[in-house]
Amino acid sequence: MKVYDDKHIKNVVLVGASKSGKTTLAEAMLFEAGLINRRGTVEEKNTVSDYHEIEHERNSSVYATTLHTEWKDYKINIIDTPGLDDFIGEVISALRVADTAVMMLNAENGVEVGTELIWNYVEKFQKPILFAVNHVDHAKSDFDNTVEQARQRFGNAITVMQYPLKQGDAFDSIIDLLTMKMYTFPPAGGKPQKLDIPADELEKANRLHNALVEKAAENDEKLMELYFEKGSLDEDQLKQGLKLGMLHHDVYPVFCLSAKKDMGSGRLMGFIDNVAPSATELLPEKTEDGKDLPCDPKGPPVVFVFKTLIEPHLGKLSFFKVMSGEVTAGMDLVNSATGHTERLNQLFIMDGKNRNPIAKLTAGDIGTTLKLKDTFTNHTLCAAGKNISIDTIHFPDPRLRVSIVAKNKTDDEKLGGVLAEIHQEDPTVTIEYSRELRQVILGGQGELHLNVVKWRIEKIYHLEVEFGKPRIPYRETIQRNAMASYRHKKQSGGAGQFGEVYMKIEPYHDGMAEPHEHHVREKEIIELPWGGKLVFYNCIVGGVIDQRFIPSIQKGVMEKMQEGPLTGSYVRDIRVIVYDGKMHPVDSNDISFKIAGMMAFKEAFHQADPKILEPIYDVEILVPEELMGDVVTDLQTRRSIIMGMDSKGKYQVIKARTPLSELDKYSTSLRSITQGRGSYTGHFAEYAPVPGEIQRKLADEYKVTEVH
Repeated sequence: MKVYDDKHIKNVVLVGASKSGKTTLAEAMLFEAGLINRRGTVEEKNTVSDYHEIEHERNSSVYATTLHTEWKDYKINIIDTPGLDDFIGEVISALRVADTAVMMLNAENGVEVGTELIWNYVEKFQKPILFAVNHVDHAKSDFDNTVEQARQRFGNAITVMQYPLKQGDAFDSIIDLLTMKMYTFPPAGGKPQKLDIPADELEKANRLHNALVEKAAENDEKLMELYFEKGSLDEDQLKQGLKLGMLHHDVYPVFCLSAKKDMGSGRLMGFIDNVAPSATELLPEKTEDGKDLPCDPKGPPVVFVFKTLIEPHLGKLSFFKVMSGEVTAGMDLVNSATGHTERLNQLFIMDGKNRNPIAKLTAGDIGTTLKLKDTFTNHTLCAAGKNISIDTIHFPDPRLRVSIVAKNKTDDEKLGGVLAEIHQEDPTVTIEYSRELRQVILGGQGELHLNVVKWRIEKIYHLEVEFGKPRIPYRETIQRNAMASYRHKKQSGGAGQFGEVYMKIEPYHDGMAEPHEHHVREKEIIELPWGGKLVFYNCIVGGVIDQRFIPSIQKGVMEKMQEGPLTGSYVRDIRVIVYDGKMHPVDSNDISFKIAGMMAFKEAFHQADPKILEPIYDVEILVPEELMGDVVTDLQTRRSIIMGMDSKGKYQVIKARTPLSELDKYSTSLRSITQGRGSYTGHFAEYAPVPGEIQRKLADEYKVTEVH
């Protein structure tokens, strides 16, 4: 393969809501460049991009796929991403290494929830962006309305570069405002005729062209002076101004096309080549220690792994961007996270599943290598002695959790290894063994995301697994004071066991007054690992219990607090006062007082108006305005408290506080209620008491498990 220099490499990521046409556009771009001789379709399952079996089953993208075109002496690396927010991790990692984001809009649907969600990440990464309004050949296409929605949501940086002469079945011509020509396509698409703009369109075209010129001139004083002097700018000057505007996020160029008919994709590629910034023109990369790393081919070799994919029969593929310098096949680099040396035995340019060997890659380029031993997503490889670590990609927290078990218990250990491998491949999949819940908890971005994980485990790794509902990490506490005593006595020949403890327990809160009814000998404040506190007072006088047994009493209390009396959940925020007891000169020992302390605590706990606390989450739901009522009604059935509402373009943001127990499979329910147009995020807020009927139900269920 031809090796391109840093000035002739462009990296674009195709992003947008589901069904906006990203994969179809990628296919058209490869066809336009002559890299494929036939355009595949998603329906026929023969596209270069969506090549995984699971993508064929679903008829939609699940993975971000790297491709490339060679167009007019430029190399364009393309990353085609999924549109569903279940796979947002794929989008984030692709955005991280792209130079320009191409936001696909569906001319029928306008700005969708999926668009909004992805936009938040585009803004976060501060990448230059252009918009491609696709499906203008659809019967319900409305280009102008789509552009207006985009302008309302994304601001006045929206800058129309071209518009369709006609829409729907009649679409075959684009008015280009940069060249001030009309491009008319043959029925099968492809290379257009370059014609003069029809006379009846000139007024509109000139008006929009002048707006484009003004927008381009705004970004450079010299261009502004030329504009005032001449009243216009030539095409090269316009390109210069637009590039500066894209770099400053003052210009979001808007194109129109039909990816399905291959009409407009060539003009889009020409703009990417000629105007869209390259990696060398962007701000330097940031290292973890806050230093700048310019994208310089003469700098030290540095590569950043942004994606890991484990393919059956092939092994681990590591996708990387060359952040600095040049890398060659056979080069040794050091992993700055592990200190291990890795050899880049082979270098490839990937086009879907096809690997194209290449000898060298330079700064700004994207490539792939095979079988790195200890290198995964977010790792940096650099020259020995440089110790450079690129600032890592931050992935979102899971929105859905399930418990996972192997159907065959003998596969437990193997399953652990498989889950670790899947996490390395997809960091948005989290694995946690919860001692508290006594479950392996699998976290993901939604039900669909976790179903894909299950599919991989069963189809690729050949392990049968079951998903279940994760237990809720309840907490237990008390609402009033209580006193209890417990005598532990056991005699079985020889030395026995004896310990008697008198205890008072109280609800604890910061700043409460010290106990005055007992003489305090010792006080210990224990910050509990699961949140809250235990405040333990030794108020023993007269030597009725030897000092050496006090830690055993405390240990007994702690053990019971790790498995609360009501539901077996952790106990928090309690003050324990040990004020009396008895011991035996022979039979008393540590185990006796540990048991006595535990049982006295348990008895007092049941008398102290115990309360179960549940985790409450702050939830934000993005939903179309017309569906807000249905979403609010559903939230109310989930014991939610509506905290407020905000507008965001044509969408509403509903803020609510919802118990975690009510959020099980909520992403699926929300998708159903909103026809896939709603999305939500949630974060832990606090623990709050459960309603009385739920407490009784939970306590009864726990009693059944204790009996059995």
